[in-house]
Amino acid sequence: MKHLFIINPFAGKGGGVEYVEKIEEYFMKNEELGNVEPYYIEFTKGPGHATEITRKYVENDRYRVYAVGGDGTLNEVLNGVMDSSSSLGVIPAGSGNDFFRNIGDTIDSSLLYRTINGEEKYIDVGKVNGRYFLNVASVGMDAEIVANARKFKKHPLFFGMSSYIAGIFYTVFRYKSFNSMVNINGVEHNKETLLLAVANGKYYGGGMKIAPFADINDGNFDVYHIDKANPLKIVLFFPQLIRGKHESIKEVKYFRAKEIKIRSEESFLLNVDGEIFDCCEANFNIIPNGLRMVIPLKTSN
Repeated sequence: MKHLFIINPFAGKGGGVEYVEKIEEYFMKNEELGNVEPYYIEFTKGPGHATEITRKYVENDRYRVYAVGGDGTLNEVLNGVMDSSSSLGVIPAGSGNDFFRNIGDTIDSSLLYRTINGEEKYIDVGKVNGRYFLNVASVGMDAEIVANARKFKKHPLFFGMSSYIAGIFYTVFRYKSFNSMVNINGVEHNKETLLLAVANGKYYGGGMKIAPFADINDGNFDVYHIDKANPLKIVLFFPQLIRGKHESIKEVKYFRAKEIKIRSEESFLLNVDGEIFDCCEANFNIIPNGLRMVIPLKTSN
């Protein structure tokens, strides 16, 4: 087996770089035991570079490719791995690490070794406007919050969910819902969209449980549409959103679907696993068993 580690040195305030020594030590010990497995370490230099590096390696050979960084790095590596024979592992070293919550038990000193020796299992993959995603893609106020949270994340006082919460309060009194046409399971809905979240995984925003019933192996998206609401009510229902208890709120509508489309005459932001794009239409579809994911061995505790 060939191993490729894509490290984002800027994710999580540099936490990914700390894995370099551990990676080298692991393979050195294996070599001393006669278990020689080629491994390669590459560092990203900017947006899109992780996808570029990954594609270069997996184009003509099979690797276990490990995304060492945050959810953004994982998304970039995913888009490099798809349509190849390679598998994808995740070594969370970002501030949110939301997707890892769907496959891992804990982040500890043994995680690297448990992942390298993990089992490969097929999981579902989402696709929106030609870009693949593993966790959650969303439009509306949420994407605005993510964009603003990224600004707060650069400040040393904010990390993980705290930057997301700061983004909420910065955005909530400024953002307006927009008129949209949402197609879910072939049924058209005229909406005033505050937020549309299309979830393959359960968590986003540094631990917010947006889709408590989502399953990365069920062949469906869990879809949440939030209608227009006044700013004060938005602030009040975010604690319920964090705990995954938001389905009782009247503005929240829940669906399960394989295909979703949203379009508007107004431009809106699209959030794809933390990457932000500007568009007027978004087309989502699920790819059942679309990826071989490396699942870490469980801890003995």
